[in-house]
Amino acid sequence: MKPVYLITLFTFLCSAAFAQLKTPAASPTVTMVQDMGISKVTLTYSRPGMKGRKIFGDLVPFGNVWRTGANASTTLEFSEPISFAGTEVPAGKYAIYTVPNKDSWKIMISKALGWGAGNFDESANVASFEVKPVKTDITYETFTIDFSDFTNEGAHLNIYWENTKVSFPMEMDADKAVMAQLDRMMQNPEASLAGTYYQAAQYYFDTERDTDKALEWVNKALEYNPNPYWVIRLKSRLLARKKDYKAAIATAKESLEKATAAGNMDYVKLNNDAIAEWEKML
Repeated sequence: MKPVYLITLFTFLCSAAFAQLKTPAASPTVTMVQDMGISKVTLTYSRPGMKGRKIFGDLVPFGNVWRTGANASTTLEFSEPISFAGTEVPAGKYAIYTVPNKDSWKIMISKALGWGAGNFDESANVASFEVKPVKTDITYETFTIDFSDFTNEGAHLNIYWENTKVSFPMEMDADKAVMAQLDRMMQNPEASLAGTYYQAAQYYFDTERDTDKALEWVNKALEYNPNPYWVIRLKSRLLARKKDYKAAIATAKESLEKATAAGNMDYVKLNNDAIAEWEKML
């Protein structure tokens, strides 16, 4: 074999070896998938560390657009429309850019996805608003984003680093979306499935809507499948809401029998507690 071929082969093997080398990331990337109201939210961001550095006003200058993390811009993807500071943003994937300042942060939800703040384009913003940073007693060595304060209508997104916390709400009209789903389902032949009627009845129970309509739906669910003890329990609770305690107790006993046979002790206790409570009402 000629020397030139040996050199070429050696160079190729060295290149391949380096291409396969994997080292720890300086700013590890994390992806979180979070249920929020009726939406599924996916958050992806990279997590730099302080590493002895001063962060805000130095490493992250005040007044400049920041990618809100390291490497590629932080992104949020959601399956239903979400409102930020009163601006509704359609379902989709967006970047979060920020402009940190000492007394206020500008938060921007943007369609400009890409690698860092260099990809920022203000015309791509779909929502923009100001929030106040809060000083924390805890020092956050690693840049962190999480969710908190969950309700049926959304949650808060929180950003932490150094001794700073920034938080803002993500909101949705979950009730409007659910009612629209129910309207569509009840006009669709597929809505005759037991599970759909049960879900509709459960939602009407939870939101204290028309009890008679909820009973109609739960009875339809039981026509298709008379066995689920959780559906029978819902019926007993609807009857109790109508103050028909005698029928509620009889229905709860049926649910109790089926839950006992299934070995679900949680529902056994729920039914026993309900029966004891309703017997006092007779």
